[in-house]
Amino acid sequence: MSHKRIPKRKAAIAVGGVVALGAAAILLPNANASQDGNNDASAAAPKTLKASGASDLAAQLQDLLGQAFAGSYYDSGKQQLVVNVINGDNNVIVQAENAGAVVRQVANSTSALEAAAATLKTKATIPGTAWAVDPKTNKVVVTADSTVTGSKWDTLESTVQSLGSNMATLKKSSGTFKTFVSGGDAIFSQVADGEVRCSLGFNVTASDGSPAFLTAGHCGVAAKDWSDTEGGQPIATVDQAQFPGDGDFSLVKYNDATTQAPSEVNIGNGQTVAINQAEEATVGTTVFRMGSTTGLHDGQVTGLDATVNFQSETDPNGVDTVTGLIQTNVCAEAGDSGGSLFTQDGGAVGLTSGGSGDCTSGGETFFQPVTTALQATGATLGDAGAGAGDAGATADPSATADPSATDGTGDQAGGDQIGGAADPSATAADPSDAAGDQTGTGDDTGTGEATGTGDQTGTGDQSGTGVSDNSNESSHHSKNR
Repeated sequence: MSHKRIPKRKAAIAVGGVVALGAAAILLPNANASQDGNNDASAAAPKTLKASGASDLAAQLQDLLGQAFAGSYYDSGKQQLVVNVINGDNNVIVQAENAGAVVRQVANSTSALEAAAATLKTKATIPGTAWAVDPKTNKVVVTADSTVTGSKWDTLESTVQSLGSNMATLKKSSGTFKTFVSGGDAIFSQVADGEVRCSLGFNVTASDGSPAFLTAGHCGVAAKDWSDTEGGQPIATVDQAQFPGDGDFSLVKYNDATTQAPSEVNIGNGQTVAINQAEEATVGTTVFRMGSTTGLHDGQVTGLDATVNFQSETDPNGVDTVTGLIQTNVCAEAGDSGGSLFTQDGGAVGLTSGGSGDCTSGGETFFQPVTTALQATGATLGDAGAGAGDAGATADPSATADPSATDGTGDQAGGDQIGGAADPSATAADPSDAAGDQTGTGDDTGTGEATGTGDQTGTGDQSGTGVSDNSNESSHHSKNR
């Protein structure tokens, strides 16, 4: 296939796939309406906050309280920020309460929890393990996947026990921790032993002003040149990549400097969520993840500054340790790596890294924070290139889907649907069909199939013609990352 400039609606191959909403994905757009607190006589009454407001307040209180700050989380039921403090200084408590938070005293300081995590790193860096601070329990939660058995389990268990039951807890996961390479709308790269498939997360503007996108770092170290079609000519080149170590992110620049790269996430049926800012994750907040294998799913942030020890893909006896990740209970599967984690209000939160489980049984998933990826690469969120792409209908990602619908969508790139203009009123595919690709034609009259476990691929033009490939592929030919 000869190289050609990407059509306008094809500029941003990232977060597509037919919508596959879980039944729990119900958010109330008008809830958490007040940012000013309750209008009563008590200055110390907790404020009612949106998740984004809670994140901002948490950052302010962390600076204000200093060493007394021991973490925070968002109570989504009451729409309140809960802040942990470690001493009984009434002045500290009053300051936090006057700022609008619910304050509770806890036993473990942030420094003590960090020291516990450091001990785990020194004594229990075992493939298939992960740990993160849970501010709700004020402990470090350690998770072991199904591969941690025998002497490895004994070592992990004894290390956790040495920290004390008031400091750390240990739980077992039925799945296996692995990187979820692929996701959103697929991007492809040819390598010596086959093809690597990943996903674009968010469109950004590189520090030199050129259009680019963020994806997972393990994708960027696996291959340098990326295409928007299977076996196609490269349309973007890796500029920076980090994996393993302090993060899992890549900055990939479009080869055509005039590429239109809109700052939005396509959630199917011609609907998009505009991405307005990068947001820090807060434990307890509801987030959405988009991926090519499983579509759109939601869940909650369960931990911050997580460390994950993946089995090395290049060394059978090695371990790829990644730090600084966000832990969630949002499901994901192979094919979802690099895809976007975002909020209903249009906040870019994370890039899919890896985890265990699937979208049938659930599991733990980990994400690279967008804020640190932007800081490390020097990129900024926002439309890049020669203007923005055409936006679809502004969508609420929590809207429920109609399982009886048969209309599908083609590949959907960078918030723009590259399979053609779909009817925003069209309903989505059955969320229970998570095991297979949910793809179809890009126009309203096409059909979407939810069968097979193959890659979601497709080509589309602005006139609305989308071709989807639901064929199964073996890992010998295509590596889902």
